[in-house]
Amino acid sequence: MVGETNLTRLLQSMSPELDESEWVFCVVPSVSQLSSMQPAPKCIFREKEGVTVILTPAQAAQHELAYHGVFRCITLSVHSSLQAVGLTAAVATALANENISANVVAAYHHDHIFVQCSDAERALSTLQQLSAEQ
Repeated sequence: MVGETNLTRLLQSMSPELDESEWVFCVVPSVSQLSSMQPAPKCIFREKEGVTVILTPAQAAQHELAYHGVFRCITLSVHSSLQAVGLTAAVATALANENISANVVAAYHHDHIFVQCSDAERALSTLQQLSAEQ
């Protein structure tokens, strides 16, 4: 299934959904440290400085991992193409205009925006409004 590339259609049909779970960003030296982690982290990304993992605060505490800030995840339910141009920029701009920090993870089917818990409902409303204005 090929994802959508038309920016107007992406914005009109993005249908943002706010996950009830809380998430934190942590760093571990290597992926081998993750082998015993259950459930598995929501996301794993290798960087030269270490391995970034997105997991629950409880998992971070269980594995004695430090983090700064607790986030909620808004998933854009539209299947966006990895070649789509402008979706991340439009979403980030709308949230920036409301002084909301956005940490975007683009996966194969959907884009996921992590926002501070205190901004989550306002971020969801902002993205719903952006979609409705298209």
